[in-house]
Amino acid sequence: MSDERFDLVVIGGGPGGYVAALRAAQLGLRTACIDKRGAYGGTCLHVGCIPSKALLHSSEHYAEAKHAFADHGIGFENLSLDLARMMARKQEKVDELVKGIAFLLDKNKVETISGTGRIPAAGRVEVELEDGSTRTLETERILIATGSEVAPLRGAPIDEKRIVSSTGAISLERVPEKMIVVGAGAIGLELGSVWSRLGAEVTVVEYLDRILPGMDAEIAKHTQRILKKQGLEFQLGREVKGAESSDAGVRVTVATRKDEKESTLEADVVLVAIGRRPYTDGLGLEELGVEKNERGFLPVNERFETNVSGIYAIGDCVPGPMLAHKAEEDGVAAAEGMAGQHVHVDHDRVPGVVYTWPEVAGVGATEEEARERGVDVAIGKFPFSANARAKVTGDTQGLVKIVADAATDRVLGVHIVGPLAGDLIAEAVLALEFGASSEDIARTCHAHPAVGEAVKEAALAVDGRALHA
Repeated sequence: MSDERFDLVVIGGGPGGYVAALRAAQLGLRTACIDKRGAYGGTCLHVGCIPSKALLHSSEHYAEAKHAFADHGIGFENLSLDLARMMARKQEKVDELVKGIAFLLDKNKVETISGTGRIPAAGRVEVELEDGSTRTLETERILIATGSEVAPLRGAPIDEKRIVSSTGAISLERVPEKMIVVGAGAIGLELGSVWSRLGAEVTVVEYLDRILPGMDAEIAKHTQRILKKQGLEFQLGREVKGAESSDAGVRVTVATRKDEKESTLEADVVLVAIGRRPYTDGLGLEELGVEKNERGFLPVNERFETNVSGIYAIGDCVPGPMLAHKAEEDGVAAAEGMAGQHVHVDHDRVPGVVYTWPEVAGVGATEEEARERGVDVAIGKFPFSANARAKVTGDTQGLVKIVADAATDRVLGVHIVGPLAGDLIAEAVLALEFGASSEDIARTCHAHPAVGEAVKEAALAVDGRALHA
């Protein structure tokens, strides 16, 4: 085989792309992975999931030291914040993971190419390399894994200084006195929490009448109450009409959706966090006839192949949750399908997690969705305030909620706001994958004392027999 001929060329080295490349290489496909950043990991690793979680963890330590350590008998004077060191630690963790991915790609003999890929024809990829030269790859299959970009807000141009996206919000050089967050989804609440903990006055402006759209409404309301106690302010049901930036700060005009009454908010920094959109520009897809839907996603079949034979797509480029772990599952399934194996990814079983503290997580149907489908549901709830481990750690806010089919007891959805919700939800995902009943969870022995017991108690509560509430 020619040095420039591959079984698979992956365009994009984020969680979906590099994982697809690794799995394809494991299955014996000669694989190349192209990434224009020059370092693999994508948005998630460089300016998304990982750096934001590093800041969430650090800022939570700071908040605990400021507000909670005294309850544990730990006292000290002159608590201070070294933001530069916090930012440096964030980058250190990113760099460590970047090196880890590079090692894995090399170990599995994936050809890594730094540059910008374009598809002039099915079976061929042209790469503009960093030095300006071009490299042409011949391949049987092309996998588009180029991810997504920040959705812009009309009237609020992002400059990454005063009006920032999540990218700018994880790299601020000082703590703003006032911050406005536009969008009450996961990104807005997480980064709003970071800067609120570090001392900023944070106001969250949301177009809808609730936070966390798509998650269980009761869990969302509970989360809002908790975050409000932590200092975040909320203006819901309001549309941002525009934002004017100056050296002094940003003036934001908002209007109520109900009566279009306008008001003005001022802040040092405005974070635009209204979502993301597929990033597929510059690939030459239009010329090839690759279909896009009205939202810019690439429709694919069950094997992740587009309408053009030999061109595949995964992750944020295709319909479904725009989450890193979903992209990884897509990537593995696509690679296995190319190798002739069975393909299956159920996007209804992809958990969603918000890494505030307490965390918020959910999988499967919400109570509202189940009722809208005409299902007679049975609900089980258990508060962390009645959980022994949560009592000991002081993390008693929140609850576990299980939505089950009243007729069959099959678990339809599990929704949590509480300590380690992002880890606890894994049990729920497994339960849904295996079609478990709430009785199955209730009859499963859970370690004591552990916060996971709250999941068991919520399952018992579906049948009205929780033991500790």
